Amino acid sequence: QVRVVESGGGSVQAGGSLRISCIARGYSNCQYEMSWYRQAPGTEREFVATIDNTATTNYADSVKGRMTISRDSAQNMVYVQMNMTLQMNSLIPEDTAMYYCRIRTLNRRQCGDITYWGQGTQVTVSS
Repeated sequence: QVRVVESGGGSVQAGGSLRISCIARGYSNCQYEMSWYRQAPGTEREFVATIDNTATTNYADSVKGRMTISRDSAQNMVYVQMNMTLQMNSLIPEDTAMYYCRIRTLNRRQCGDITYWGQGTQVTVSS
C-alpha cells in the first residue's frame, strides 16, 4: 500500500505563482508514473501533467509553458518514497481547482494496474 499526500495549495492573485507538492511512500517494489490532475466545482477531473521514472514529462495544452512538473524518488527492494512538485507560474483564475496527485504503476505486467490518489490541495486564483 502506498500513501499519497499533497501540500502547498493556497490563494494567489492572477499572474502569481504557487508550488504544490506530493509525497508518496509505502511498501512496494513497483515503478510508478506520477501525475497531477485537477477538478473545479461542477466539472470533471482533468489531467494537468505527468512525469515517469525517466523524467519524461507531458502537459495539458492549457498549462504548457506555465507549469513545470518534477520528481525525485528513493526506492529499495521493498520500500518506495517519491516526491513530486508542480511549479505553477502566470496563474489565471481558470486554474482554480482542487489539485490531486495520482501515482500509477508503470511495470503493470509485474505489479498490475494500480492507481493511488491523494486527498487533494486547493489552489485559488483571484482576478
